[in-house]
Amino acid sequence: MSIEYGPRPLRITLTAIVVLVLGALMAVGGGYLATLGGSWYYLVAGIGLLVVAALLFLRHRAAIWLYALLLLGTLAWTVYEVRFDWWQLAPRIDLWCILGLWLILPFVNRYVDDRLVWRDGASGLLGLGLLAGALMAGYSLTQDYSSIQGEFSDAQMQGASPDGQAGRSASGWPAYGGSAQGDRYSAADLITPENVGTLEKAWEYHTGDLPGPNDPGEFTYEVTPLKVGDNLFICTPHSIAIALDADTGEERWRFDPSINRDAEYYQHMTCRGLAFHDATAYGAGAPAQPDQPTARCERRLFLPTNDSTLIALDVEDGKPCEDFGDGGVVDLKAGLGEGALGVYLPTSPPVVTEKLVIVGGSVTDNGAVDSPGGVIRAYDVRNGRLMWNFDPGNPDATEPLAPGETYVRSTPNSWTVATADESLGLVYIPTGNQTPDQWAEPRTPEAERFTATLVALDLETGKVRWEFQTVHHDLWDRDLPSQPTLVDIDGPQGKVPAIIQPTKRGDLYVLDRRTGKPIVPVEEFSVPQGTDYGDFTAPTQPASALSYAPDEPLRERDMWGGTPLDQMMCRIQFRKLRYDGDFTPPSQKGSLIYPGNVGTFNWPSVAVDPSRQLLFGAPNYLAFVSTMVKRSEVDPDERSGGGETGLQPNLGAPYMVRLGPLLSVLGLPCQTPPWGYVTAVDLRTMKKIWMHKNGTSRDSAPLGIPLPVGTPALGGPIVTAGGVAFMSGTLDYYLRAYDMQNGKELWKGRLPAGGQATPITYVSEKTGKQYVVQMAGGHGSFGTKIGDSVIAWTLDEGEK
Repeated sequence: MSIEYGPRPLRITLTAIVVLVLGALMAVGGGYLATLGGSWYYLVAGIGLLVVAALLFLRHRAAIWLYALLLLGTLAWTVYEVRFDWWQLAPRIDLWCILGLWLILPFVNRYVDDRLVWRDGASGLLGLGLLAGALMAGYSLTQDYSSIQGEFSDAQMQGASPDGQAGRSASGWPAYGGSAQGDRYSAADLITPENVGTLEKAWEYHTGDLPGPNDPGEFTYEVTPLKVGDNLFICTPHSIAIALDADTGEERWRFDPSINRDAEYYQHMTCRGLAFHDATAYGAGAPAQPDQPTARCERRLFLPTNDSTLIALDVEDGKPCEDFGDGGVVDLKAGLGEGALGVYLPTSPPVVTEKLVIVGGSVTDNGAVDSPGGVIRAYDVRNGRLMWNFDPGNPDATEPLAPGETYVRSTPNSWTVATADESLGLVYIPTGNQTPDQWAEPRTPEAERFTATLVALDLETGKVRWEFQTVHHDLWDRDLPSQPTLVDIDGPQGKVPAIIQPTKRGDLYVLDRRTGKPIVPVEEFSVPQGTDYGDFTAPTQPASALSYAPDEPLRERDMWGGTPLDQMMCRIQFRKLRYDGDFTPPSQKGSLIYPGNVGTFNWPSVAVDPSRQLLFGAPNYLAFVSTMVKRSEVDPDERSGGGETGLQPNLGAPYMVRLGPLLSVLGLPCQTPPWGYVTAVDLRTMKKIWMHKNGTSRDSAPLGIPLPVGTPALGGPIVTAGGVAFMSGTLDYYLRAYDMQNGKELWKGRLPAGGQATPITYVSEKTGKQYVVQMAGGHGSFGTKIGDSVIAWTLDEGEK
């Protein structure tokens, strides 16, 4: 018996067209993916949708039957691939469940044929599929495959060792890392897990320093304030030093060095902080009496500027110290040869010891084969005279360079913050790459030796005392980005003087800081081999037994998206790239680099509580793509807009390199979240105790939807004697407080711009209040909103 069909309602026609378009996209994309060796699901689903569309045009009831089977098959395939992981499950089924809900609605479903049937077997099967999808989604919200649930014991949290408090003052933050140890720890204990929820804004200050017309894309506020006496000291991206009242935020003085704005600052415009030196603390001058000011420049600040100078300023008035260098200024371009301005950038504060101020600098990544060298120089802290220089290209010649001579060109540089142990007479220098990062043909044996290496230099002479390399023949921009932290670790035979060096790969190298020998085991492992552009790869790479490197390589099923369609396109991207796991070499077809250039750890480093013997960190997981491009094949008008993504020039090399995160067509990361965590390690056992995703999509998703995806962070953590850790830096604009015992988020304060900086905390000697201060100025290449706010919070008056 034949069925006579009447006129097709418009809603059925439109539904058929939508399904036809979706089916065509899935079939074409799925077919291409299958030819690349990828999943067949998308091709099969696409063909099935095309058949459903045809049946809908015909108003045949089989359309509902077939769609129900497709939905059930998709649910089964999803569980097979990702189990019940919400963030991977949702984009695989969301679009199909929405379409299924539309098809089951009576005013659509009953018009699929002339019988106006709704409650039949087809609808029942589709309803079963929708119910299964809802149950799967609900159950997946209760599952967490990526976190570590745990906590430190009450005894460990309460039994703070007096050794960790030695020389600590709750009222100060005199160094970038909080102290000479670089541990980002404060003895302040007024803010606790019990009262941190009552924090309220105390004051806000605006620097007034915002991007100018000629500034690079990577205009950043990464500054960590210093707290000395009742002053806060900050620097801005244009190298302006500012002193604020630590209780009110009122500006006390401002020094603008008027940096050379005509230079081409192709990559960076930032200042991570100043360094402080107190001559009276070493007995070089008589300590000031309460009613007597210190002598001029007895206490001084050192300001690194983007036009390659180092300036000494009097703490009291911000004016240059005339006895340092030439009227308070040392020209860091001296000895660097041609092209230093705008290329050699001392973006991080120097290290200050009793006698020396030791400074390194960033050299523009992937700028040119012939670039200034990465020399480390030590100047007399009082008069600015050059005392020694460590030239990675000529490491044994540490005597001061003679006038007219130049340092070896294009050597590994140290752009991050170093740490010194004056009791051992050592300064620890984390080094980076010789530029360019991915083109390594010009590298000398000396450059290979000091690439991505923690180098311990003698404070008196600048000679190498020991070295520890973390990457061999680095082709991945895996320089050492983090300040090393000094901590005495409780061991079976007592305290062991250790140094902890975080890396972009995610390793935490724990070494004896006297010798450089590993305390936590380090092993070499085999890595992918071979390049297609004439370079070579090291056969093995080192790895620490304490590591946040990804446990497994990325797989096609780890590709992500907001819908099945953009997820399919990410799978296609994945299959087209070269990827053999960690340390896959760059290639002309494009290589997947994971962890990517941002690294698992970057300049924010980690925070260590020396009393409780715990480490707090914020690892990131974001894949990048590295593509080598023949210079002869590049459009001369194509150029990166500044920063470290896009097409990089590599002047003087036959290949340029195109760098960027692995993103979908919607601009979302192609790999599944979470992309950022907070975590803690027990340093007595070297075990990870807890790890939780961190950050939401509030400021990066449409409509400000605050999905708890766990976002990348570029802002440092601090820990306190009160048992609370603080950190900003996520893609959403918050300063957060965490319970150090279990990692639970206790409070968050809204920021007016990105918080890509490390906060500080201190107890005011005037008011007795504990303040937490955060720079909220944003980060150009990280994509957060630019601002100029310094904000302080303190406890509600009733909760002190």
